[in-house]
Amino acid sequence: MDNTQPVTKSQDAPSGRQGILLVLSSPSGAGKSTMARALLADDPAFQMSVSATTRPARPGETHGKDYLFVDTDEFERMVADNELLEHATVFGNRYGSPAAPVAAAIAAGRDVLFDVDWQGGQQLRESTLRDCLVTIFLLPPSIAALEARLRSRAQDSEEVIAGRMAKTWSELSHWREYDYVLINDDQATCYSQIGTIVAAERLRRTRQTGMTAKIEALSREFDAIQAKTGDA
Repeated sequence: MDNTQPVTKSQDAPSGRQGILLVLSSPSGAGKSTMARALLADDPAFQMSVSATTRPARPGETHGKDYLFVDTDEFERMVADNELLEHATVFGNRYGSPAAPVAAAIAAGRDVLFDVDWQGGQQLRESTLRDCLVTIFLLPPSIAALEARLRSRAQDSEEVIAGRMAKTWSELSHWREYDYVLINDDQATCYSQIGTIVAAERLRRTRQTGMTAKIEALSREFDAIQAKTGDA
């Protein structure tokens, strides 16, 4: 991202902590996908949750990398077999996040990034991985700026743009459900704020899986010193 400071780097395979499940949500055009791409490029500890979807692939998208492109029958099977952490219908297409790869990454100390709407965020809060969740909602600086961003992408028809704009307020109304809310007025500033959140959440006491062993080692050292002092 131009003129943007990178998020604090992590090792390729973090140890001694539990991974975080970072959710970025926003109305269409408010910048969550831009921020997600920058995080993935800058921080090797992050991996993207690859969603399953029934929508057709856009130019340049790859099955298994950008999305798992499946038909409706396969998607419904995944829902019925509880293979998805969350799923939703967005603009007539089904989207969902396979659970198994996310759980494995979190357990290995890696961080998983979710670029989902408020519906996905709600379901993730009710999932088995809710304790790993960190949620950020991005607000646009104005509605006019939001519409301008949608048009500047030149990806969607006028009908699709109108549909996205019509849903804007219903999406914005869920901002209180998120841990953090940022105004994406300046991309560099917003990205830096996301980096601050990520760094702090990684240091939470409850995520430091090696901390108990460290405290036990300090306790043994303390007891040994006390014993020597008592013998003197």
